[in-house]
Amino acid sequence: MAYHRAIAISVDIVNFLRPRTLLLIAVILAVTVFATRFLFAGKPVPTVTATSQALTETVISSGRAITPDRIELGSELVGSVARVSVEEGDRVRAGQVLAELDGSELRATADQAGSSLREAEARLEQLSQVSRPVADQALLQAEANLALANSEHERIRKLAEAGFYNQSRLDEARRAQDAARAARDSALAQAKGNRPDGVENRLAEARREQARASLALARARLDNTVIRAPAAGIVVRKLVEAGDVVTQGKKLFELAADGETQVVLQIDEKNLGRLALGQVADIVADAYPGKAFRAEIFYIAGAVDAQKGSVEVKLRVAEPPAFVKPDMTVSAEIRVGAKVNALTLPSDAVRDASGAQPWVLVIADGRAVRRPVKLGLRGTGRVEVLEGLRAGEAVIPPSANVAEGKKVRTAG
Repeated sequence: MAYHRAIAISVDIVNFLRPRTLLLIAVILAVTVFATRFLFAGKPVPTVTATSQALTETVISSGRAITPDRIELGSELVGSVARVSVEEGDRVRAGQVLAELDGSELRATADQAGSSLREAEARLEQLSQVSRPVADQALLQAEANLALANSEHERIRKLAEAGFYNQSRLDEARRAQDAARAARDSALAQAKGNRPDGVENRLAEARREQARASLALARARLDNTVIRAPAAGIVVRKLVEAGDVVTQGKKLFELAADGETQVVLQIDEKNLGRLALGQVADIVADAYPGKAFRAEIFYIAGAVDAQKGSVEVKLRVAEPPAFVKPDMTVSAEIRVGAKVNALTLPSDAVRDASGAQPWVLVIADGRAVRRPVKLGLRGTGRVEVLEGLRAGEAVIPPSANVAEGKKVRTAG
């Protein structure tokens, strides 16, 4: 009886200890597994994943908006500036007055030339309406007198031959004949001179033309006292004030004529191979940061500026906004490439991205392994991977501070 009771007590003790033993064993095993993973699985590291997405590559540069047609305006005269009608930045129309010089003396000269012209025209009118008819009438009278003198001379000559007149009377008739002929010749010359093709008329016409030329010159010089805009545009420089004395040829204004608007950039020569005619850019004026407009490359300089290490690029603005002013500072983002479905990584995940052999760190067999990659488009913050990675593959960024060959595992 005592024996059976002892056996029963032993069984109860075993049943009491078995669950606790199993639990202890399980805890020991779990701690062992955790310690093994902690000691041998490697350092947990953050990763980024290669993903497919749309990517646009751009080249960013700054420059200026210009209008290529610049007109410098000066004075053709020496004089005092009486009035300036515009300021820098003003928009002007073709023919608009920009400034005026004092033209009082030239105005008096023009008035005098006008008087001389009127006198010359009056002289021609006199020749036509008065002198010419009088001269023609005088010629008719002189010819009649000569005919009478000729007839009288012939009559006396015959009577003298018949003995009725002596030689002295014949000489007197000859002298009268010569005088009448001389009077006729003088009247003829006067009449011819007063005709349209005559000397007097030609001289009067010459004086009239000279007066006309003098008046035209005086008016031209007077007109030159007014400085006008030769074309519509914007006044970009004003170098004169009222009261200034200007000399011939001195620049007074600079006008940016209306026409094609361009953007001129100086782009780092390292980007030259990525540029091409026809590429489109988004342009933003520094003064209007929220208002972008488009431009297209139409010119790439054939040579690099050796001192600056840059190449000049010009873009044409088809529809310039009204706020764009000549010489305004702008920023340009030129789209040099784009893909709808490119395999990409964050730019800072690629090591030696600007070098000849870019590479990344990937996790392979629990270690950080170096893998070379071939890059394509470079967008804002992301870069295309052409070779070396698959979509979804994890890459260890440089910020993880992990050396090549170290045991690692993905964090989380």
